Amino acid sequence: MAKQSANIAEDELRDFDLFSPTDFRYAIPELVPYLSEEAFVKYKAKVEGALALELAREGLCRKSAAREIDDACGKIRASEVYAEEDRIKHDIRALANVIASKVSNNSKPFVHLAATSYDIVDTANALRFKDALRLVVIRDLLKLERALILLCREYADIVQVGRTHGQHAEPITYGFYLSFYVSRLGKRILAIQNAAENLTGKFAGAVGVYGPLSLIVNDPQEFEKSLLDSLGLEASEVSSQIVQPEPMTDLFHYIISTLGVIANFSRDMRNLQRSEIAEVSEQFSSKQVGSSTMPQKRNPISFENIESIWKKFMPQMTTIYLDQISEHQRDLTNSSSQRYLPELIVMFDYAVRRLTRTIWNSDENRPRLGVDLKNIKRNLEESEDSMAAEPLYILLAVSGQTNAHEKVREAVQRSIGEGTSFRESLKKDPILRGLFDKIPEDKRKYIMDPTLYTGIAAKKARTVADRWEKKLALK
Repeated sequence: MAKQSANIAEDELRDFDLFSPTDFRYAIPELVPYLSEEAFVKYKAKVEGALALELAREGLCRKSAAREIDDACGKIRASEVYAEEDRIKHDIRALANVIASKVSNNSKPFVHLAATSYDIVDTANALRFKDALRLVVIRDLLKLERALILLCREYADIVQVGRTHGQHAEPITYGFYLSFYVSRLGKRILAIQNAAENLTGKFAGAVGVYGPLSLIVNDPQEFEKSLLDSLGLEASEVSSQIVQPEPMTDLFHYIISTLGVIANFSRDMRNLQRSEIAEVSEQFSSKQVGSSTMPQKRNPISFENIESIWKKFMPQMTTIYLDQISEHQRDLTNSSSQRYLPELIVMFDYAVRRLTRTIWNSDENRPRLGVDLKNIKRNLEESEDSMAAEPLYILLAVSGQTNAHEKVREAVQRSIGEGTSFRESLKKDPILRGLFDKIPEDKRKYIMDPTLYTGIAAKKARTVADRWEKKLALK
């Protein structure tokens, strides 16, 4: 929440008066109920309400008191908690005070009873991040995966030149190219799902030994378990004042590594959109402007934007790793840095959604990514002649030819240097012709037409698409 400034009162702040472009440029409305500051306060209040209900189940307070507290927790607003925090300089005590102000005197003693601040904060964060991922982000990831699978099948048989080190290598198919990302993204989705489910909460007190609970209940661990069960969480096996940080660290590692996968895809597609390659293209609307001065420009803006998001948020993983370190039972060195985690999730989901929109038209259920088959063929033909070298070398070696690689290397490099056809030289050079004649007739086609030399690319593309469609239940 923005603080009051000298010129703009808090209640007058408009979208463009905010500091973060996440708010006014990249916001995901569906994530507001989980990741906004208002949502954070409500999730903390939800934990406080669950605590009151658990106290009632233990017979420590009347059910009517617990219901009153829980009802009050459902009406908490961030603005009133922040106003109280401004007065007393403590966020969770401010929350407890606001809740207490809304209940009767008989119920007040049971607000926040036996809790320490991070019993509430860590549990609330686990809850809201788990909900945001399960109910919004993972669903968006599955839509992206489905789009990639559909593209993978669409272009499974389209032969394309493969590239290594930025140079033409051997033929693949465009669908096979896409299957690489289908597999990478599928594995990351499963990892995020698992990591979100493994987030833990705690209710173990200021140093994790259940001191306050030990004074009022017979089995503190069972109280913690029952409380967290009611919220849909498991308890950290052992806590200090905070939960063990590794489950949260793992989650954000998987989020950022997934962002890396889609940034890698975006860079690849951006490179394929270069003018001299021009094999793919982003859709460009009739009113869209590519440059403020060059009317002809059509830039790969979405692919660039996604990689830019990765550049901004990938380094945040270093901070998350640093947040694993907390001295003794607790210090506050992660209190500010942890507040930026929701922004990371929002920007990740924005990138996922933008990439999905860029490559697939969900309204018409067809590709939005332009694929220029003519240019794919043109680029393939540029290196078609020299691509015969690998199958020739392999087949010569299998036929027993000594030092086949070196003989073929010399021949193909000579043809490149002379600007002549490598395959034609096989017919004219007596030595090469003699070598070529040793190759079985049915194998020579891979040399004379290297576009046939795609191995099992098309089959592999379909196999990978089918596997991940089934594994993620995308049908």
